[in-house]
Amino acid sequence: MPRITALNPEHIPVDSKPTLDTFTKNIGFTPNMMANFAHSPIAFNAWNTLRGALGKVLDVKTRDSIGLAVSEVNGCNYCLGVHSFTATMAKLPDDEIILARRGHASEPKRDAAVQFAHKVIQSRGHIHDADLEAVRSAGYTDANIIEIIALVATYSLTNFLNNVFDPEKDFPAVTPAGVI
Repeated sequence: MPRITALNPEHIPVDSKPTLDTFTKNIGFTPNMMANFAHSPIAFNAWNTLRGALGKVLDVKTRDSIGLAVSEVNGCNYCLGVHSFTATMAKLPDDEIILARRGHASEPKRDAAVQFAHKVIQSRGHIHDADLEAVRSAGYTDANIIEIIALVATYSLTNFLNNVFDPEKDFPAVTPAGVI
């Protein structure tokens, strides 16, 4: 039994409709997660504003790799499917997707960002000085580090939403955690 009813188009709150319509237009369908999130125009639009702003930081492969690392730690199979799909669209090879889920990347600078994000989510932000120094040594500024932390928080929000409501998967399935 579903934990929440995904909204049909005629039941979308008026303040959620523009955001949801944009996703539907850009993706070509309305993801179940979005139809659930639209129940709360305040939360949905706040998340979308932050997501849009953070879409301008770092590079797409690093952002997708961080999303994979965070979603793996949070055990969100829905988001792992979404991030695996978007990572493939960003030309991230399958072996890089698996590395990202493990908190790594083959490219050294991206690896530092992904490792840092992985440590932030695993430790709930209680990192060591050496972790901060490692990401700085890879060339990330304090502003970049704050952006990485913001990405971790933003991805965690959708991970938690999907773990709570467990929407029907509408992106390609991924190999379950523990098998990779």
